[in-house]
Amino acid sequence: MKRRALVSVSNKEGIIPFVEGLVKQGFEVVSTGGTKKAIQEAGIAVTGIQEVTGFPEILEGRVKTLHPNIHGGLLAMREKQDHLKQLNEHHITPIDVVVVNLYPFQQTIAKEGTTFEEAIENIDIGGPSMLRAAAKNHKHVTVVVDPTDYEGVLAELQETSDVKSETRRRLAAKVFRHTAAYDAVIAEYLTEAVGEESPESFTITYEKKQDLRYGENPHQKATFYKKPLAKKGSIATAVQLHGKELSYNNINDANAALAIVKEFMQPAAVAVKHMNPCGVGTGQTIEEAYDKAFDADHVSIFGGIIALNKEVDASTALKMKEIFLEIIIAPSFTKEALAILQEKKNLRLLTVETTKAASTEKTLTSIHGGLLIQDEDIYSFEDADITVPTKREPTEEEWNALKLAWKVVKHVKSNAIVLANNQMTVGVGAGQMNRVGAASIALTQAAERMEGVVMGSDAFFPMGDTVEAAAKAGVKAIIQPGGSIRDQESIDMADQYGIAMVFTGVRHFKH
Repeated sequence: MKRRALVSVSNKEGIIPFVEGLVKQGFEVVSTGGTKKAIQEAGIAVTGIQEVTGFPEILEGRVKTLHPNIHGGLLAMREKQDHLKQLNEHHITPIDVVVVNLYPFQQTIAKEGTTFEEAIENIDIGGPSMLRAAAKNHKHVTVVVDPTDYEGVLAELQETSDVKSETRRRLAAKVFRHTAAYDAVIAEYLTEAVGEESPESFTITYEKKQDLRYGENPHQKATFYKKPLAKKGSIATAVQLHGKELSYNNINDANAALAIVKEFMQPAAVAVKHMNPCGVGTGQTIEEAYDKAFDADHVSIFGGIIALNKEVDASTALKMKEIFLEIIIAPSFTKEALAILQEKKNLRLLTVETTKAASTEKTLTSIHGGLLIQDEDIYSFEDADITVPTKREPTEEEWNALKLAWKVVKHVKSNAIVLANNQMTVGVGAGQMNRVGAASIALTQAAERMEGVVMGSDAFFPMGDTVEAAAKAGVKAIIQPGGSIRDQESIDMADQYGIAMVFTGVRHFKH
């Protein structure tokens, strides 16, 4: 009996050579719509789906393959005589190969201005049904959803006139990953459309971007995936212009650096080590901003990651070239700057948008056996309910410094303390088990540079000891959430030392 292949693809990449190969192996090709037309125009004999079903396409093409003559041919188990008998009784020909990919739903919703109705019309029904049926019956049916598999399937057919069972099983697994991902994108789109914030199930999908050499440590395997519709302005969509392949830790650190530099409108530079900022600087130019970030902690910046929010020029590039850096991230590099930095063979150079995104995403944190989901922390100084409970209010210069400290401390691992003047950080205390410990680290780091320095805290002070330590070191103003039952103790301590204290009403824990 002549074998039958059903071919219906939205992505027609490589389909004609593949169909030619199937025909040479003795397959009858059945096809639909645009695929059938493309095959005919290539001069290849093809049978229309209507000739198989005996029923015309209806409802503007919504129904054409949903028919027993198709699904019976896909699902029949060839080792069961009863199944073969039923196929014979109903004049159904078994289908041995299915080549299907789906309506471009993802590409449709990615286009600016796509209406809800257009999106809905690009939800494929017949395609997933055929794929799932063929994949379920992969013991007898070879199902191909990815053009990159055409060559391998043809090679096996040419070699043995059949496809290996392990290949069919591998292809079936790919089909179910594909249809699951397809449905996940649709589910996310519709869930957002109806405004459901906490659905009863949370289905997400990611596309493989690259294999990584290893994970956080060399004994851990790792892979980098990105969202199918990843927005611009993320490390997942960054363009690498130069340097070695990114590592697991590079990606995490780069993500942290990018998040911080996006907090600033004026020229800013951020140096990150192990997902914590070691130096943040601002200035009139990007070179000045980099100088400040470097001066903030010229020891820790070594081997770090730099993110800048303005184009990198030659003079800034020359300075960055002087030290060992893992990655430099910027919206762009001048031709001269790029040439300078490319002299360092392994230095990774990434371009990515550094403006703050208008829309937010959920943040996902995996735990053993589960997943924690929350809104991004986009709460800014402008959103805060600012109060000044102390007798003294900050000066204009102190306000500027407080805003800088507030922007940075939000991104420092808790317990977090940041010391800053109005242009740069001078001390960062990160990830400590108590707030006094975090303050002690930051104050020690800033000991020789306390002129005009303010303190930012990611959470409230449970007692007045941190305020007293800050005051004795020369801190002139403090910004913190407030909300402790012992707030008055901190307020009184600030008043005792003439410190201006600002309450924001919101904390920024970052674990």
